[in-house]
Amino acid sequence: MSPAAAAQFPGAGIEARFRLAWPGFALEAALQLPGRGVSALFGHSGSGKTTLLRCLAGLERATDGYLAVRGEVWQDDARGVFVPTHRRPLGYVFQEASLFPHLSVRRNLEFGLKRVAAAERRVSLDHAIALLGIEPLLGRMPERLSGGERQRVAIARALATSPRLLLMDEPLAALDAQRKAEILPYLERLHGELEIPVVYVSHAPEEVARLADHVVLLRDGRVLASGAIDEVMPRLDLPFAHDEEAFVVVDARVAGRDERFALTRLEFGGLPLWITGLDAPLGAQVRARVLARDVSLALAERHESSILNVLPARVVSLDDASPGRTLVRLDVGDHALLARITTRSAVQMGIAPGMDLFAQVKGVALLR
Repeated sequence: MSPAAAAQFPGAGIEARFRLAWPGFALEAALQLPGRGVSALFGHSGSGKTTLLRCLAGLERATDGYLAVRGEVWQDDARGVFVPTHRRPLGYVFQEASLFPHLSVRRNLEFGLKRVAAAERRVSLDHAIALLGIEPLLGRMPERLSGGERQRVAIARALATSPRLLLMDEPLAALDAQRKAEILPYLERLHGELEIPVVYVSHAPEEVARLADHVVLLRDGRVLASGAIDEVMPRLDLPFAHDEEAFVVVDARVAGRDERFALTRLEFGGLPLWITGLDAPLGAQVRARVLARDVSLALAERHESSILNVLPARVVSLDDASPGRTLVRLDVGDHALLARITTRSAVQMGIAPGMDLFAQVKGVALLR
């Protein structure tokens, strides 16, 4: 691993470099990912997310590639090293669950377990079953499972191989909104309880906001940006900031309650953020998403407004890339927020970098 990567992810990171050319598409990507938590490969269809994931798995052979996972080299074409997929200690979860239809849930799980020698097992079968909440399903055949249940079994089967790296290729893409809502809490449990690094492919902003610690933005087979989610998503120089769903994430602490009005007070950077519908103990750490379109700006603090969250902010930068609309990056405490306002408003208010004003947060989506 390079000195810079070693300093960022000491002793436990993932380093990858791949070049791959097909007619009409070329992948040229270099990654340095943390060795714990969820790293999301994020971008529009055709950006190269799945191709990059398949290179990490060894399912696509890059002509010029390098991959080291926690110091163990799985590919180094400069030295003629290529560990085939079946010898890489990884788990792979596809969009479709791909369970063996003639085996029960338990036997599907045991098939994954058999891939690993007893001395190398770091995730017990019972632990995988408990994490995914599938104990009531063990005696069923795959045809008797819902889509969400099948996917939970597929994830548990991947965990039963005690992987050093877990790869997930849009595991919720084939599910409807209700099934997605059912399975997301289980993915969060994996995030919170396992040391295994996860590389998660998605084009869904809400999944990335909820699950990811680290984000890799891809476009046309190249990495536009890579870093912690709270550093990458507010960058005005990246195309996602100008999408309708542009957001930032806020990691906060439950600091108090207003029982009369059923409100919970979060704190981030020493500032309050009021939300409804949260049942979590005081001191709990939570994550929230704030969309750029849900933030407006005011030159003075307004107490007569229905907006509860009015926060002192400083303008960092502006971008007028979209006709008639201006995107403003703000510092609020020690966090970044984005505000999307009309260019007319920005001009009339004289908004400029370094200006102190107030961010009015109209909506906060609690994620976890």
